[in-house]
Amino acid sequence: MLEIHDIHTYYGSIHALKGVSLEVLEGEIVTLIGSNGAGKSTTVSSITGTAPASSGSIIFNGQDITKMKSCNITRLGIGVSPEGREVFGGLSVQDNLQIGAFTRKNKKEIAASYEEVYDLFPRLKERRKQSAGTLSGGEQQMLAIGRALMSKPKLLLLDEPSMGLAPNLVEMIFELIVKINKTGVTILLIEQNANMALQIADRGYVLETGRVTLSDSAKALQTNDDVRKAYLGSA
Repeated sequence: MLEIHDIHTYYGSIHALKGVSLEVLEGEIVTLIGSNGAGKSTTVSSITGTAPASSGSIIFNGQDITKMKSCNITRLGIGVSPEGREVFGGLSVQDNLQIGAFTRKNKKEIAASYEEVYDLFPRLKERRKQSAGTLSGGEQQMLAIGRALMSKPKLLLLDEPSMGLAPNLVEMIFELIVKINKTGVTILLIEQNANMALQIADRGYVLETGRVTLSDSAKALQTNDDVRKAYLGSA
């Protein structure tokens, strides 16, 4: 579904991604783990076109999207829940979700998507008229994911969905990610919480200073000594 081949991405003179390659197959949950500054969010930005790769290629369902505009990438079926959630605090929950459906025209289908999101996140339905800025961190994360789902994505990019959340909320968010995947949405999960990410993923990639240093099944990465020492808190 998604194939990234040897991409290099720069922020000015900073060489953020140095030949990153990875793939996500249809139906999978694939996780990209790494420490702060490893290039995880830059990878998301390169896929979505907000920080285009200067070389290499990004192929989605057979189509080269490397230099495509972000809005057209969304139309092809890639949704993103960004790092830091980035909800529109002054707008209601319902309005935030409506923004997520900006590429769609069929009102009946959009109405059905609202119900699907509210089924997944009943708390959002209870607060649909509430300003997004007054929600808790966990509720804002639900809203960010729900907004991404409103575009009806084939591939959902989740950038640090557990960031800043209490442990019980982290567990709930990861359970919901599995539930979303079971509805047929393929997921690329970018996470610092490697332990949780590898528990739900099929496969994983380790990113260090802009390079993929390791890739394997999630189970194999969980038992890899280097991964355990660096990311799982055990030797």
